[in-house]
Amino acid sequence: MEQKDLYKSVAEYFMEAMPAPQTELHYDNPFQLVVAVRLSAQCTDKRINMVTPALFERFPDAKSMAGTTFEELLPYIKTVSYPNSKTRDILAMAKMVVEEFGGEAPGDVDGLKRLPGVGPKTANVVASVLYGAHVIPVDTHVFRVSRRIGLTTDAKTPEQAQKQLEAGFDEDSKRLAHHWLLLHGRYVCTARKPKCAECGLKGLCKEYMSN
Repeated sequence: MEQKDLYKSVAEYFMEAMPAPQTELHYDNPFQLVVAVRLSAQCTDKRINMVTPALFERFPDAKSMAGTTFEELLPYIKTVSYPNSKTRDILAMAKMVVEEFGGEAPGDVDGLKRLPGVGPKTANVVASVLYGAHVIPVDTHVFRVSRRIGLTTDAKTPEQAQKQLEAGFDEDSKRLAHHWLLLHGRYVCTARKPKCAECGLKGLCKEYMSN
């Protein structure tokens, strides 16, 4: 199968199986999503969703969070990975959002990347979720699934994988592909024991067919 046909077939499968994928992080406004995505680095969405209800009840927006202190904020997120650095980042992020963006999270990737602790992947995830940006952020799930299926070839870094994926999926699929691949990797194409028997993509999957 040619690469363009593989991408088309994968997109057609997901359009049928997962037509409206959503992030599993819980949030009520764009700033909360930025905070949740930053907290989720090296941590599960399940853990973040256990932490954020109390955090966002106490600090529902950038203004309230910018007005607090490290000592007051840390206890709300102490159970996530790297709590000290993440506390510093989201405090600085809240202050920048208030001082430079009028209290609202930036609406584009370049603006998001200016925020403390927000790298390209986080910015792309937020832009994809909130604004339907046609970008495909690559985390460990996306990297693994795209390699196994054969959507990427010899990609050594997430950036290389992202470039190949964004070139392969058409514009209609590109805004959904990150969620498709991430959720498929989280629940079906898992790292240690992939559930190949129940996978609807096994007939297309390069790794499955080579075994």
